[in-house]
Amino acid sequence: MKINLTALSLLCLAASVPLAWRLMQRAMPGDAVSFVRVATFNVALNRERPGQLLDELRAGSDQARRIAEIVQRAEIDVLLLCELDRDDAAAAAQVFARQYLAVPQHGQHAIDFEFSFVPPVNTGEPSGLDFDRDGTVGGAGDAYGYGAFPGQFGMAILSRHPIVTAAVRTFRELKWSAMPDALRPPGFYPDDVWPQLRLSSKTHCDVPIQVLGQRVHLLCSHPTPPVFDGAEDRNGCRNHDEIRFWVDYLTPDRAGWIVDDKGRGGGLPEGDQFVLLGDLNCDPVDGDARRDALQALLAHPRVRDPEPQSEGAAMAATQQWGSNSAQHGRAALDTGDFDDTPGRGPGNLRVDYALPSRELHLLGSGVFWPPPQHPGADLVGASDHRLVWVDVGAPAAH
Repeated sequence: MKINLTALSLLCLAASVPLAWRLMQRAMPGDAVSFVRVATFNVALNRERPGQLLDELRAGSDQARRIAEIVQRAEIDVLLLCELDRDDAAAAAQVFARQYLAVPQHGQHAIDFEFSFVPPVNTGEPSGLDFDRDGTVGGAGDAYGYGAFPGQFGMAILSRHPIVTAAVRTFRELKWSAMPDALRPPGFYPDDVWPQLRLSSKTHCDVPIQVLGQRVHLLCSHPTPPVFDGAEDRNGCRNHDEIRFWVDYLTPDRAGWIVDDKGRGGGLPEGDQFVLLGDLNCDPVDGDARRDALQALLAHPRVRDPEPQSEGAAMAATQQWGSNSAQHGRAALDTGDFDDTPGRGPGNLRVDYALPSRELHLLGSGVFWPPPQHPGADLVGASDHRLVWVDVGAPAAH
């Protein structure tokens, strides 16, 4: 068979242009890039005991390799990782970045995340109080955030662009009762306990990076799942208010109650650019969550919802069916692949978000959920969540 080499060469050249362009952008230093790809990914790298994840990563983890390949295939520049256990030295995040993301996985291009921020979290942090009201003090249910040990279900921000460390704000110690009109679970927490509860189950943090010729704030959190409780719906109430925190943080006349862990008050000033990231554990249409706060966040005048979607999500809802058959939201927007058994599981949901500020140029968005038989489809089972990304460029000059 005679092959037209000229046509084949042109085809190969055309196919390589997008990748070459992305690599060219990555080769440029700091502020010279024309856009940045920001992502959130609940990687399910949580383990049962302290140090277990770090030992596993150092020894070699197939799950971590698959997670890293997903990140490399998606060509991410800035990444929030949820459910990555934190050890005292924050070494697990560094090992994952150095031994997995910075190493080519199955022919993908390595990504060197030079900068990182790994905040302490409330999960597993002992409170000395009987939060779960089981008559004893201690254990996962009495921690400031549910967890078997300090740092379980932790978070990490990895970035190819400089993190403005001096300007980072964390809100781990902010009391739930400080929020005006907080959804205090009715009749559950005694008056001497309620004032000591922290709002954030992990932490809320504002992490500025220097990119696109300015500071862009990464607003990161991972609210508690709105389940695993009783009729008082304490986790549902907390999930709602953890999300509502961001509504107030972005609204200057509502942010007066907010105080960070260094004692600085207030929210994000008008005009500051941001991308809000995280596994918010709340679907705007389906599932068991109290969704008023999420709907308010998605409708906030400073927030743009790009509604990232994937062909794989739409196909999974149809093929798995079960609980998905009773849902009303658009299946293509789903980011979590959960139990589809009717009466037991919620089905697939949209729970992971990358929401840029309206002034940033929105250049694209997506969810890494390839349909079956497509490249990368065999990787997605590494977590029950999918990577969600958004491409943003600098605001137009006025």
